[in-house]
Amino acid sequence: MPSIAAETLDATTSAVAAEARAGLTARPRTLSAWLFYDEEGSRLFEQITELPEYYLTRTERSIFSAHADEILRRAAGDERRTLTLIELGAGTATKTGILLAAAIRQQGKVVYQPVDVSESALAAASENIEANFPDVTVRCQVADYTREPLPLDRLPGLRTLALYIGSSIGNFSPQAAAALLANIRAQLLPGDKLLLGTDLGPGRNKSADTLVAAYDDDAGVTAAFNRNVLTRLNRDLGADFRPESFDHRAVWNADQSRIEMHLASLAKQRVHLPATASAPALAIDFAPGETIHTENSYKFTPDSIDALLKPAGFVIDQSWLDPLHLFAVTLATAV
Repeated sequence: MPSIAAETLDATTSAVAAEARAGLTARPRTLSAWLFYDEEGSRLFEQITELPEYYLTRTERSIFSAHADEILRRAAGDERRTLTLIELGAGTATKTGILLAAAIRQQGKVVYQPVDVSESALAAASENIEANFPDVTVRCQVADYTREPLPLDRLPGLRTLALYIGSSIGNFSPQAAAALLANIRAQLLPGDKLLLGTDLGPGRNKSADTLVAAYDDDAGVTAAFNRNVLTRLNRDLGADFRPESFDHRAVWNADQSRIEMHLASLAKQRVHLPATASAPALAIDFAPGETIHTENSYKFTPDSIDALLKPAGFVIDQSWLDPLHLFAVTLATAV
């Protein structure tokens, strides 16, 4: 197979290549979840959020709908500070409008800073917010906030409210989540706020089967989302995966309190990655049933949320839960 010229490898493609080579040669084989979010992956994820099995988005939205004004008042504090909202992993910001509407009611004009690795998702977010909220100034930033310093555009005299919602924190190992929150805290001022969305583990109203179904829907959208990462490697790197030869699997790992997503090889097969200017061509052999671990989604308890935030330099102000206690939204202060 032909090599990929160095000049064709932009920063994103170089990162994709490095991740693919490291993960696919590891044991067990892995791919980082951020690889999901090319344009097609972002589109598929938006479909997932509307599926009947995927309760997370609509449950978090219901919490915002019930408590947005209270959340924004608590964030502004007794001194009624003017807030600027920065959202990490914003996607198309479909739920964020509820919080922005509350901010407008509270303070009038709002500066909103969505950050995401997907340029297409940010374009959709900007178009949506600007069309529906003329009092909001949108400042998009394309960045991988998990690998780079938080691209915070600090505005004089304003308090920052950082939004990390959608249970995105659950995609990171406990160690990586702690490091990410510490990085966020390091770039906030004392008194700034963090709004964290977390999916809760099994309980009286949620079984492990409910969790698995949220990541393995009957319509096969999540399966297409999972396999799309292989399509991306074919497009970006010139690999020759046959996505249809991998089976989507979602598994509840009770010991780690997480849902795992895997792609399982349906047969013995070999996949190739072309050479680059800095790395040779790579041939990867898969045995039947061998998997690529593509995502973790950790689930939390109130105690584990506190244990995650406190070492990073945050103190919980208040948490809001839905009536069935499926999901939690937590406001914390940088100290």
